[in-house]
Amino acid sequence: MKILILHVLFSVTKLLCFNGSLEVTVVGDWMPRSVFNRFYALMAYYRMIIAAIYVIFFSDLQFDLIFCDSISACIPVLKLSKKKIVFYCHFPDQLLTERKTFLKRLYRYPIDWFEEWTTGLADVVIVNSKFTAQMFRNTFKRLSHKEIQVIYPSINFTAFDRRLEGELNDLKLKDIATVFLSINRYERKKNISLAIEALKELYEDMNASNPQSKKTVHLIIVGGFDPLNVENRQHYDELVIRANELGVEDKVSFLKSPSNDKKQLLLHSCTALLYTPDNEHFGIVPLEAMYMSRPVIAVNSGGPRETVKHNETGVLCRPEAKDFAKAMKRFVFCLLKAVTLVVMSGHDMDVM
Repeated sequence: MKILILHVLFSVTKLLCFNGSLEVTVVGDWMPRSVFNRFYALMAYYRMIIAAIYVIFFSDLQFDLIFCDSISACIPVLKLSKKKIVFYCHFPDQLLTERKTFLKRLYRYPIDWFEEWTTGLADVVIVNSKFTAQMFRNTFKRLSHKEIQVIYPSINFTAFDRRLEGELNDLKLKDIATVFLSINRYERKKNISLAIEALKELYEDMNASNPQSKKTVHLIIVGGFDPLNVENRQHYDELVIRANELGVEDKVSFLKSPSNDKKQLLLHSCTALLYTPDNEHFGIVPLEAMYMSRPVIAVNSGGPRETVKHNETGVLCRPEAKDFAKAMKRFVFCLLKAVTLVVMSGHDMDVM
């Protein structure tokens, strides 16, 4: 297997290589991702087409099957190879943007048509969840005849089965008993501010019922961060400002693109995962948390409805701060009761 990607993002290449067992080639990283911070979709399509041209006409790659991920624009070029093409649709691209102005609708019309046409050219279409399958059917009306298959993504079990390494001393979690963890890219659609607002609601509730307990609760926000991505930079600053506005800045830690080892350590060390995106296409992070035996508090929509069992492996909530805070409170007081029982029994219990 050989993998071609358009852009190297931190440790992505290392992750794809699985310690060198797979060959990864970067194609077209020199091409701009936008024009004056606009036309992202158009440039993404252009870059994929250029990559396909390289594969078909200029590379010496020999292959029997082509697996195309996320963007279908390159499929017409790849069809020239006469090989079978599998297209993995994470979500219809046209649903990932807004059309508030006439110019935006005019710009998107040919792109949307092109996406549907090129998707239909694939020999096999795979989607990542039943939710995405339904959205595919609702969006691509002209592809009603096209068979689609649901194949859930999986996690890298080897990475999570490794021995834990490192420490979290830099987060100053001494005497913190309850740690909530949020892992997402620093993008507005991920609704990360919900985690901060839920923490504020939780604090206000605990202040009325058990003021001392709130001192032992902390939120860690971990985000995939690309310094070249304008939204990543802007949204990180917005979240820091939001924490300050709500007065919880000393109870929230922000991390940018931690290593796989640190991510594993964070999942192991947290009390529960907060997963805030609404209508998430699938959501791999809840799987990682549950594999590490950590419960998930997630929005009751999209992919998490297919992976999180309500009141068994986690809690599914409305995307409201009060609802998330209510679920978080269950874990705080369950842990406090456990600590109390241990102290009453005369045994020692370590906290972070």
